[in-house]
Amino acid sequence: MGMSITATIITMSTIMAGKKRTIALRRRPEVRASKASKPRRTPAPPSFEAELRSAPQDDGGKLSSPALYRLMAWLSPAFPVGAFSYSSGIEWAVETGDIADEQGLQAWLTAMLAQGGGYCDAVLFAHAYRAALAGDDKALHDVAELAAAFAPSKERHLETTAQGNAFVEAARAVWPCAALDRLKEVWSGPMAYPVAVAVTAAGHGVALAPALPAYLQALAANWVSAGVRLVPLGQTQGLRVLAALEPVVRATAERAAAAALDDIGSSAFRADLASALHETQYTRLFRS
Repeated sequence: MGMSITATIITMSTIMAGKKRTIALRRRPEVRASKASKPRRTPAPPSFEAELRSAPQDDGGKLSSPALYRLMAWLSPAFPVGAFSYSSGIEWAVETGDIADEQGLQAWLTAMLAQGGGYCDAVLFAHAYRAALAGDDKALHDVAELAAAFAPSKERHLETTAQGNAFVEAARAVWPCAALDRLKEVWSGPMAYPVAVAVTAAGHGVALAPALPAYLQALAANWVSAGVRLVPLGQTQGLRVLAALEPVVRATAERAAAAALDDIGSSAFRADLASALHETQYTRLFRS
């Protein structure tokens, strides 16, 4: 009898994501206003291309070796944050049949990245990065506090804060910087993962333009890895899903980099529900 409710929700989330990206790329026609009624404009954040040009570079115009090396190390599966033990609710989605094959995994992760937790993490990342770079203690505190509170379930809160706290401790032990010390001074609560990575990148001069998409790619890769083990899928199928998510990662990073904190919000309701219901799942391999 047509599509299931689950398939419809995932399809709608994917379609909504596509529509939002299309709308975001269109320029609105300028409307002239009188001097009395003309609103004040908040300066727009620099484009990804401008921020990429401002990244630490060597003589060949490429991202400098230390910055690139550190970024790859921090987001490597070997970095000790325990990311492999979390599935972000994918385990529940597989058990209930929402994800049963390669296409289902791709559709689910597209919605999570563009309209769910991936997008929210990316907005928090961008704001934490800029606050740390500007030395704005109040803004950094506010972002860290919001990120710690902004989790749709107990397990999602555990996932982001356990990884965030582990990331800060490991980075301070091996790659210490003043920005991380400052973060610990202005915020003593649980540390959300995107805030921890963003402040570390800012403190070591890694530009936002490569850091934010790299963070999202690592997030997507961990989700794909969980899906490959749970469905199960072959490694080639998992790589096809990861390749298909490349434009989604790019578009989500660009949209999040230009977003205000008030723009944070998830419309991937089924994914948020999955993370909550995973808490009472009978058999579990993952912590979320």
